[in-house]
Amino acid sequence: MHILITGGTGLIGRPLTTRLLQAGHQISVVTRDVAAARRTLSEKVSLWSGLDQQQDLNGIDAVINLAGEPIAAKRWSEPQKQLLCDSRWQITQRLVELIEASSTPPAVLISGSATGFYGDTGDLVVTEDDPGHAEFTHELCARWEQLALKAQSDRTRVCLLRTGVVLSKRGGALEKMKLPFKLGIGGPLGNGKQYLPWIHLEDAISGILWLLDTPTLDGPFNLVAPYAVRNEQFAAALGEVMHRPAFMRTPATAIRLMMGESAILVLGGQHVLPQRLEASGFRFRWYELDKALADVV
Repeated sequence: MHILITGGTGLIGRPLTTRLLQAGHQISVVTRDVAAARRTLSEKVSLWSGLDQQQDLNGIDAVINLAGEPIAAKRWSEPQKQLLCDSRWQITQRLVELIEASSTPPAVLISGSATGFYGDTGDLVVTEDDPGHAEFTHELCARWEQLALKAQSDRTRVCLLRTGVVLSKRGGALEKMKLPFKLGIGGPLGNGKQYLPWIHLEDAISGILWLLDTPTLDGPFNLVAPYAVRNEQFAAALGEVMHRPAFMRTPATAIRLMMGESAILVLGGQHVLPQRLEASGFRFRWYELDKALADVV
């Protein structure tokens, strides 16, 4: 297949591109910085400097849309919140326009979203049927998904990836989580009771490939491991794997002072289950957090 990827140099996009190349697919990646992407990606990957010059996506068999400004990189000022939205909404809107303009459109659009779709749900167990509730992350993800779903037709199916915290050996949220443990001041955040939906990078990639290769699947899928853990459990497991203490609790007030509104990303949480993914026949490799962390740390 000829597969077009946005976000192809990101945490998931880069190893996903490698896996797809190994499987014999032809890959094109949309990037804002062609020179940097060329240093990062295989020479076999075709690089597109943007989508403005494209008239359609004829010749593209599948689109995997992972682009978006990192949500936790900066405090959520109003301009930053707009950037987070625009970096997701605008490219998704453009992809849908190109799909609609195609006489032979891609058979599938796999488009990013996040468990933030559900908002802070406390102890409530949520599946893909849960509508979420109004807060910034829900509004961001809901609009993102609505835009992607406009590409759905009898010729193009749309799958939505509601992804949790991806555990990877390089980069991502785990890299930031590890720092206080390295300094000997790691521990739970706030009261530590909030659930943290996680997934090993390998399972995240395998889940995307499963959706790509299973033509009967569409709609939202929670891309998370089957067993969510509370923040205090995650901190204890990370401390054990790193052989560092994990008892220095960071008060919620301090986190709110540091992060402002975006503190909800670590003080809130979701007890999310991958109900539709498992029901479709997908099998996770990484069920147990301690083993997943041992592999990536």
